Amino acid sequence: MCESNHDKWSVEAGSRARGLLGLGKKLREWGANSAFVVGLLSIVWFLVRTGTKPSRAAYPCQRVAAANGYLWLAAYIAPVLVRTRRRLHLSATTPRDAIIFLALLVVGLVAWSLRNTDGNASHSAAANQAVKLNLVGQIAQTTPASEIFVVGGRTGDDGGMNELIDLMGEKGLLFYQSETPGQNTGPTGLIASDDVVIIKVNCQWDERGGTNTDLLKAIIDALVDHPDGFAGEIVVADNGQAQYGSTGRGGSLDYSRNNAEDPSQSVQKVVGSFADRVDVSTYLWDTITTKKVNEYSEGDRKDGYVVSETPDPATGALAAYPKFRTAFGTFVSFKHGVWDAETEAYGADRLKVLNVPVLKSHAGYGVTACVKHYMGVTSDKLTARLGSRAHNTIRTGGMGTEMVQTRFPALNILDAIWVNAIPLGGPRTLYRDATRTNVIAASTDPVALDYWSAKHILVQAAQAEGARNVASMDPDNTASRSSFGHWLRQSMEEVAKAGYQATVDEAAMTVHISQL
Repeated sequence: MCESNHDKWSVEAGSRARGLLGLGKKLREWGANSAFVVGLLSIVWFLVRTGTKPSRAAYPCQRVAAANGYLWLAAYIAPVLVRTRRRLHLSATTPRDAIIFLALLVVGLVAWSLRNTDGNASHSAAANQAVKLNLVGQIAQTTPASEIFVVGGRTGDDGGMNELIDLMGEKGLLFYQSETPGQNTGPTGLIASDDVVIIKVNCQWDERGGTNTDLLKAIIDALVDHPDGFAGEIVVADNGQAQYGSTGRGGSLDYSRNNAEDPSQSVQKVVGSFADRVDVSTYLWDTITTKKVNEYSEGDRKDGYVVSETPDPATGALAAYPKFRTAFGTFVSFKHGVWDAETEAYGADRLKVLNVPVLKSHAGYGVTACVKHYMGVTSDKLTARLGSRAHNTIRTGGMGTEMVQTRFPALNILDAIWVNAIPLGGPRTLYRDATRTNVIAASTDPVALDYWSAKHILVQAAQAEGARNVASMDPDNTASRSSFGHWLRQSMEEVAKAGYQATVDEAAMTVHISQL
């Protein structure tokens, strides 16, 4: 049977197509394996992507492009120009020398971009300028509602904490508990003058990855200034899990590079500055995170972690919490309160927790803020040994379980002075990775605060910095079990089930804004 003209055309077209595809494949392979092509395209990408925003040079893809571009210029351009100059015996005043100078200047600029993003703090005016956020207050449309208090245009060392306390007091959430009514005080206040207060910070990461120590100092100042006189005790604590972190060995409360206007101001230095004013100390729970103990009421005086023997049926989480003696001899059970050895009883109401995380993106779970911050309360190592590693239960709402089965925070104070707005870029946040937003926010509902701050602070900051795909930080993203929106809702269910107010419905949030 003869082939038709159409069949012949089809065969020839198919042959040509296969030839083109083969050529395309060879070109792609050549390009992928050609250092020349990769380097040249990297320079183009770096210049186009960075554009007029030098801060974008901190993005991971930009760092790789800059490194490739540097190697390309050094390997291909500089040697050619130098050889040309030697062959032509050009003097230092010829135009060609100027070309060499400009080429080397470009090399230097790329090298500078690498140096400027190697983790060192940049103190330039541009680096310290806050991005502009559109923070809008609102009144809840439904009840019950969660209240969120937001102070914009302030930092930890310029009165921002006091402004936050005043804003709370103006709207009826009193910071100080006292029999004497006042602007921020009253019988329904949060902190009594003789309370033992645990300030739970983030200490697993240095630079901008840890809680702002200026804000920490302002919080301690506010506690010390209790209108009835503060006669209690303050413990600044966290569990960096004795693993991972900036050092690879867990947390530290005395880093050399810190999140503060003065980078040398560590948590330990802040605490030391109050030594003559109040009983304040630190406790790095990393040191006891592998020590399983029983409660004081069971006759066990040793510092360590108490771990639930039964996983939560909904989340699979094993609640775990620290039990320890402070530097001033006070016995504290994170769950049950202050232990009185003479009466052999707990003072549950005397122990208050201020949950003070830093707002940032997270490579595995999208966002870390108030709820996920309770990973620094549990013991990842002990729960792993017992068959239900805490970090794995985040996706099922395990941090909600941890909150309600140990001790719920009296107040969540969110540090959004500097944030990591690089999608999936955290939790480690080097100076180069941080975006200044100058926001401090607070709520008694950690879920609502996480939802609102991720949507209206973190996502806005990311978009202002030129990030295009912010889905990982979107609190309405429930695409997978590890997505922020999914596990936040799982945590909300745990919190609400225990009787606490928690919501991800913006119609059930009242947001109070104070902004310069």
